Amino acid sequence: IDDAGRGPLIGPMVLAGCLVTRKLEKEFKKLGVRDSKMLTPNRREFLAKEIRKKALAFHITLTHPYEIDSRTSVGLNLNKIEAIRAAEIINKLTEKINEPVRVIIDCPSTNRESWKNYVFKHINENKKRNLILACEHKADRDYAACSAASILAKSEREKQVKEIKKKIGKDFGSGYTSDPITIEFLKKYSQEHKKDGIFRES
Repeated sequence: IDDAGRGPLIGPMVLAGCLVTRKLEKEFKKLGVRDSKMLTPNRREFLAKEIRKKALAFHITLTHPYEIDSRTSVGLNLNKIEAIRAAEIINKLTEKINEPVRVIIDCPSTNRESWKNYVFKHINENKKRNLILACEHKADRDYAACSAASILAKSEREKQVKEIKKKIGKDFGSGYTSDPITIEFLKKYSQEHKKDGIFRES
């Protein structure tokens, strides 16, 4: 499991989970599956299609700006929101599996153990005993299954960003505040699009 769009001001946070066998993981490595940040957009999209075709299963969740804002207002920070989404993916992908599953999540928190426990709390009771849960930093770099999830998440995030641009009829760049195009867009159009539900306020 990995995320995309954790820090931007515009658009959703996306989490993806990818279910593979060890054999498939080796196949993904041979294909060149790696952390999505290390791939060109064209290569990423090619690999996203291959992953969707070859994976045993995958699941993608979107958390839109209004959900992040409303959950933050009741005390759920971004780490907790992401943990709940990760648990949703685990519940979905292990629904019909009765054998042990090793789950590797690219951990967003500095306190890995505490975050892992929070994820575990939201996993269905009947699935807990069959899970080997690991929450690691740089998992998207170190594990092909996580790299595959990072590619799916990034691909979906890009698709969502394109849809928003189409809907409002303007280019806002990546949606991250480090992006000069996003900064310029905010200066000119933040008031005009304030009620369109595209901005994160928390």
